[in-house]
Amino acid sequence: MALATELIATVHEPLSEESSGQPYGEVIRDYEPLADTRWRFGTPNYARVNKLYFQHRSKIHREGSLESIVNKLVKNWEVESHHIANPKQWKTMDITKFQAMLNGGTPANAQLMADIGPYSLLIGETADYSAAAVTFDESNKIFGSTFADGFAWECTEVLSGPPTVMFKWHHFGTFSGMYTDKKGRKFQGDGSMCNVYGMCIAKVSDKLVIESLDVYYNPDDLLKPLVTNVKRGEGDVCVGRDEADSKQ
Repeated sequence: MALATELIATVHEPLSEESSGQPYGEVIRDYEPLADTRWRFGTPNYARVNKLYFQHRSKIHREGSLESIVNKLVKNWEVESHHIANPKQWKTMDITKFQAMLNGGTPANAQLMADIGPYSLLIGETADYSAAAVTFDESNKIFGSTFADGFAWECTEVLSGPPTVMFKWHHFGTFSGMYTDKKGRKFQGDGSMCNVYGMCIAKVSDKLVIESLDVYYNPDDLLKPLVTNVKRGEGDVCVGRDEADSKQ
């Protein structure tokens, strides 16, 4: 995730070399926007989250491997799903077919994902987060504040190749910011690493354009640490609470 505080105030510019990963000697994101693309908040800057990614990733994939290809494809997908509001300007997805599902649930089409955002789509309704109660911008601010150094993503293993790609993934970030739950309670992170693991089944075309994403993981793995791993004496932590929480 590119940080909202580091978005560059332009609307048509391509991603920088820092955002691609070139300073680290590896291109992990090569998204090229259409000429008429309008960024939601300005050109996203992935410099800080790339630093987190290269410092803490668990796998280094061989160039050209299925893992490397999926890793880059999903990072390019993230650029669009988070930072381009108009689905007609998306390139990584076939919006006439696209649907996304969480844990085999109700599918969402491209326009719905553009309206509510990937965070809400892939978290839903939980003890500490309500997708229905926040806008796209609000969800982006919540998690941008939570993970002040970004929330990195990596493909860890590809189990089957195209056209039905099944792969394992790992999301990670330092909980050094402030998480605000659905009741408005604030939790200051203790700086610990938050790790979320899951699986995805993606259907793609022969040109690797995404037609569907079926994402599997336990949302509690993301949100439970955000209301428990807090600085002592800070945040509205309920001692002995027994409610679970949720995801990114």
